[in-house]
Amino acid sequence: MSNVRVLVGTRKGAFVLTADGTRRRWDVTGPHFGGWEVFHVTGSPADPNRIYAAEYADWFGQVIQRSDDGGRTWDAVGNEFAYEGETGTHLWYDGTPHPWEFKRVWHLEPSPRDPDTVYAGVEDAALFRSTDGGKSWREVSGLRRHPTGPQWQPGAGGLCLHTVLLAPNDARRIYTAISAAGAFRSDDAGESWRPVNRGLQSEGFLPTPDAEVGHCVHRLAMHPSRPDVLFMQKHWDVMRSDDAGESWREISGNLPSDFGFPVEVHAHEPDTVYVVPIKSDSEHYPPDGRLRVYRSRTGGDEWEALTEGLPQRDCYVNVLRDAMTVDTLDPCGVYFGTTGGQVYASPDAGDTWTPIVRDLPAVLSVEVQTLP
Repeated sequence: MSNVRVLVGTRKGAFVLTADGTRRRWDVTGPHFGGWEVFHVTGSPADPNRIYAAEYADWFGQVIQRSDDGGRTWDAVGNEFAYEGETGTHLWYDGTPHPWEFKRVWHLEPSPRDPDTVYAGVEDAALFRSTDGGKSWREVSGLRRHPTGPQWQPGAGGLCLHTVLLAPNDARRIYTAISAAGAFRSDDAGESWRPVNRGLQSEGFLPTPDAEVGHCVHRLAMHPSRPDVLFMQKHWDVMRSDDAGESWREISGNLPSDFGFPVEVHAHEPDTVYVVPIKSDSEHYPPDGRLRVYRSRTGGDEWEALTEGLPQRDCYVNVLRDAMTVDTLDPCGVYFGTTGGQVYASPDAGDTWTPIVRDLPAVLSVEVQTLP
């Protein structure tokens, strides 16, 4: 029977949770890097022992940590992130020019083929790549040098590149999402990029409904068996594309709110999608104080509330964009973490939930490795 390892990044360190395939009893280790913000911790699909973590502190800056033994020991392998060439400016909140400044790593995306290749999405929005296991990093500068780059403005959380998707069927195709610039696609391993935002509506932000950039995308997801089908949670609206981002349509359907951060796809059912609605862009907590995951088995539009085992009164936590994931066991396990420090697991694709750990610092990311 396979085991699972859940990797949790928090405001005050990282935690590693392990269980056998029944996913009933969990062992917890941590905090690793206690006191540091760990924006993202994730495992390599190419090596079950390899884990990467992005830790940050105001005093010490950004450090990439790597474990080659499943999280038992760690090495600080790299901290050099430098924009290539003359950086220029982008737009600030008020529309004035602002210099590009590296602040932190938001997301790490290991290659599915090579454990030493890993991408990093950073703030101010740029994409970096390492081919030596995180020791050295070089900007994939074609993205930031897209002609629209000087127009990009930060969202409320900063100008962050928070999503990197590597197409499983084409090593040259990469998707990224930036708050608040939008979604972008490369078909040549990052040499060139183009916005893929047609059909997105961002009323109140943009002067025209067909703006090429300026959309506040919160998260992208895909199923590996259908890499041209994308799901998106944005600043208002859950969206779907059936043509690799060339066009988008809204699938919010009967959700109680179409605002949220994460979106995830079932491991074995490419039309089963999960989101966690929150009340609004200013009230980051569940509608009516009831924590509910919503599942669509039809690829959107029709959604059901999943509540068994989740608090249904006086709950005012949030679930952030990198804080939901699925495993590849059968039945598929679903996991998410909250800003209140709980990590919930469902071993039955969302039908029932159990808090597998409580009282952690605010959870920033949740990822899972299925182990042999």
